[in-house]
Amino acid sequence: MAESKQYITQDQEYGTVLISEDVIATIIEHTLTEVEGVVKGGSEVVGKKSWGKGIRITIAEDNTLTLGCNVVVAYGESVVNVAKAVQSAVTNAVESVTGVTVADVHVNVCGIVRK
Repeated sequence: MAESKQYITQDQEYGTVLISEDVIATIIEHTLTEVEGVVKGGSEVVGKKSWGKGIRITIAEDNTLTLGCNVVVAYGESVVNVAKAVQSAVTNAVESVTGVTVADVHVNVCGIVRK
């Protein structure tokens, strides 16, 4: 993630709502734990304890998101199918929680391990 935090800005009737990239990273981290075939995701992959490591967030000028995440897939699972499931799950989770459009989700499969 970027050195300085970025925020998604949503103008509402009574003011502005700012959503931090940390919120997006937390949604992604939690979502990765629920995808079938993902053994590790996000911060677990890079060996860090802090949320958000192993996740990339780019906020476009129109407030659409391009997301990236690292995952480790269970041995015997289809890497392509798990990656597609991650893309779908992350897109659905982020869009439903924040109301922000996700343009792309890039999945970096860092390894395969036996459960």
